[in-house]
Amino acid sequence: MSTAILTGAPVAGSSLEGDLRELGFDVRSAADAADAARLLAEVPAGRRVALVDPRFVGHLHSLRLALTDPRFPAAAVTGALTAQPEARAALTRALARAGSAETLPDAAAEALDAEGVSVHWPELGSLVASVPTGAQQRHEARAAVSAVDDEAVRLRTAVKSRDGFFTTYCISPYSRYLARWCARRGFTPNQVTTASLLTALVAAGCAATGSRGGFVAAGLLLLFSFVLDCTDGQLARYSLQYSTMGAWLDATFDRAKEYAYYAGLALGAARGGDDVWALALGAMVLQTVRHVVDFSFNEANHDATANTSPTAALSDKLDSVGWTVWARRMIVLPIGERWALIAVLTACTTPRIVFWVLLIGCALAACYTTAGRVLRSLTRRARRTDRAAQALADLGDSGPLAEGFAAAFKGAARKLPGFAAPVIAAVGAAVMIATAAFAGWGSPWVCVAALIYAVLSGIAVARPLKGALDWLVPPFFRAGEYVAILVIAARSEVNGALPAAFGLVAAVAYHHYDTVYRIRGGSGAPPRALVRATGGHEGRALVVTLAAAVLPPSGFTIALTVLAGALALLVLTESIRFWVSSHAPAVHDEGEPA
Repeated sequence: MSTAILTGAPVAGSSLEGDLRELGFDVRSAADAADAARLLAEVPAGRRVALVDPRFVGHLHSLRLALTDPRFPAAAVTGALTAQPEARAALTRALARAGSAETLPDAAAEALDAEGVSVHWPELGSLVASVPTGAQQRHEARAAVSAVDDEAVRLRTAVKSRDGFFTTYCISPYSRYLARWCARRGFTPNQVTTASLLTALVAAGCAATGSRGGFVAAGLLLLFSFVLDCTDGQLARYSLQYSTMGAWLDATFDRAKEYAYYAGLALGAARGGDDVWALALGAMVLQTVRHVVDFSFNEANHDATANTSPTAALSDKLDSVGWTVWARRMIVLPIGERWALIAVLTACTTPRIVFWVLLIGCALAACYTTAGRVLRSLTRRARRTDRAAQALADLGDSGPLAEGFAAAFKGAARKLPGFAAPVIAAVGAAVMIATAAFAGWGSPWVCVAALIYAVLSGIAVARPLKGALDWLVPPFFRAGEYVAILVIAARSEVNGALPAAFGLVAAVAYHHYDTVYRIRGGSGAPPRALVRATGGHEGRALVVTLAAAVLPPSGFTIALTVLAGALALLVLTESIRFWVSSHAPAVHDEGEPA
């Protein structure tokens, strides 16, 4: 239960008290600021409190946006202010400073800002929130409220403002009503997210049957899983049910669903005598590296200064031409278009065709987005911050070996040109992948190449990653590690090696996605102890090459399986501990479609 304090005499005929109770507030009245401070002191410390001017006239959803969103310590609209427990002490001091202000909540909001507490003011759009001071103004405000359908606005704003073409025109027009249906029946976003995951896993199971009926059912279920995936976010926005657990589920389940479906398709193909595990692993590697390119570029430029370029200006101009916006969003194969493509191809073709089309489409999308970002980086004169450099270093996932070599070559690295870091990282990855591809199975030269990769990886991160193209370093590390595991497993030519490699890359990819979403939430990367325990990207690559060199093919498969299980247990345990803790951020993806 939350408590709302009406800071003055109630207005006859007002429905304000009823609205506040509908939002879950216990309503009390205070004569002035001193009385409000006294009532505030009586409210239990763990409760949210709100100050509301009794003359408030506005939409119920305006109050909901200001007073019930759990993501902000303090939030306000005209005539209403809320404070979470962590901002309560500052609110008490703000009341003392507000004194005899005519509109106490607004004055308290200004005083909170002066106290250093950031007050969130939600975008209301056509919604009304006002404090009329006379009968005529009250009449006009009520007329403005009547002119706007509160529920229609609430439904419309439940949908992401920026999304893919397929999601915007084929899913959201009806999934928003499913979200409202869920809200009215008490379902939570986390329950819908879990239902989406379970539906996708059932779809993967249907695909694993290898029958045409199973493939058709898998495609339909995958589409329905995506509908639920859109619904959970819309339900969170519709009912303002944001949570740390929801942030974790939202951040990880999309990848789990997609990659589990890849595994189901590979199992189904195997039942029909077609081994496509290499293609399934290749699709997962390509998709993960694409995401790392997105994350690294965004982190590098998140708070860069002088962050403009002719390429960015051209993109902004194209945004004014409607069809180019949708064309550029579709060409990158966001999650909606990608899942629709996978679902249709699963139902109509074979797993091998699904993976080849997916690989070609995602490769073209990766070339398009990466080329554009390279051009932007080369034509802008951005000055990157220490925070951005640290984020890129954390995304690099360097282990003890790379750290040691970075320390050893720190002085020499300072003399290298500004573009050296991504070039060195790319060369290291290329050397290891090429050696694994062309050397014989079990060749010690692959181990030597992995050691060279570790040395070059250390040199690449030996100085802060502030160069124009240094955001390419983490993607090169991901490509080096993942593709090397894929190539080595494929060269072993033993049953079970590629599925084991798929499990290993999936466990490592989860760790990397977890790192991304922690950084996005402002909590920093996972503990260095965890990164060191997992060996870092260079350590894992070296372990895999050593296993291939000293073990027979059957033993290599067992080693990959054990390594995948150990890493999954390690990273999942730490991830769950973090995301269910009270310190985890309630961050939900509202940006580019993944």
